[in-house]
Amino acid sequence: MDLKKLNESEIQENLQTLNSNLENVWVLENDKLTKTYKFKDFVEAFGFMSSTAVYAEEVNHHPEWFNVYSTVKVQLATHDVSGISYKDFDLAKKMDELSIGI
Repeated sequence: MDLKKLNESEIQENLQTLNSNLENVWVLENDKLTKTYKFKDFVEAFGFMSSTAVYAEEVNHHPEWFNVYSTVKVQLATHDVSGISYKDFDLAKKMDELSIGI
């Protein structure tokens, strides 16, 4: 699949699919996919970040994130296309899967 910047309707369609079964949803903020995860404590938050880091390195696509104690705020964009690509939605889906296992 070629790496391309998604247009607004593609982003909205993918957001709807990504968020279809979630209570805590992904949103667009500053032209980036954004979500804040809340965990029981710092160890769970760090475990999530560690699991995500391993996967992100495998697929060579890395999140921007900010962690304070049990909260991890994530922002995703693809710098190579100066916007949001399928890689961001793939990583978002994987992060949601990893957050459930924590």
